[in-house]
Amino acid sequence: MASDRKHAHGHAAGRSIVLVGLMGAGKSSVGRRVASRLGLPFFDADAEIEAAAGCSISDLFARYGEPAFRTGERRVMCRLLDGPRAVIATGGGAFVDPETRALIAERGTSIWLRADLEVLYKRVIGRDHRPLLKAGDPRAILADLMAKRHPIYAEADLVVESLDQPTDLTVHAVLQALAAHSPGDRVIQEA
Repeated sequence: MASDRKHAHGHAAGRSIVLVGLMGAGKSSVGRRVASRLGLPFFDADAEIEAAAGCSISDLFARYGEPAFRTGERRVMCRLLDGPRAVIATGGGAFVDPETRALIAERGTSIWLRADLEVLYKRVIGRDHRPLLKAGDPRAILADLMAKRHPIYAEADLVVESLDQPTDLTVHAVLQALAAHSPGDRVIQEA
C-alpha cells in the first residue's frame, strides 16, 4: 500500500482535499482555514450528513445504528467528491469504511491529521455530541480507536501532525505538505 500512496507530481491538482483522522484531530477547524487560504469551499461531512438526515449524528446512531449511518456518510462523501474542488473534513470513521476510503482515493487527496492521545482527549473531553465516547471512559475509547484506526489512516496520501499548538501552525503544515505533494498545483502555490 505504501507504494500506492506515492503519486506522480501533479496528482492532487484539481482534486478535493479530504482531511481524515480521529475526533478531536482538528479536521473541521484546520479544514475551514485551509479552504479559506486556498479560496476553496469547505464542507464538514458530519454537518452535511445532519442536514441531509434532518437530525444530529447522535440521533442517527441511536435510531438507526452505525451501519445505517455509514451508508448515509458514504452517499454524502460521494456527492461532495462529485462536486467542485473543495476541502472536506470527514467524520472520524469515514476513512475506515473501505468503500468510502476507495472513493476518497479515487477522487481526492487525503490528509491524515495525526494527534496523540492526550491532545485528542483534551480536545474532546466535556463535549457530549460524540456518540462513540458515550459508551464508557473517553480516554480508553480514544486509545482503542487509535489502535484500530491508525493503521487505516496511514493509507492517506499525506500525514500531518496535529499538535497541541495554534491551529494556524497546523494549517501551515498542511499547506506545505500539499505544495510538496503537488508542486504543479497553482491554487496551492498561490496560498
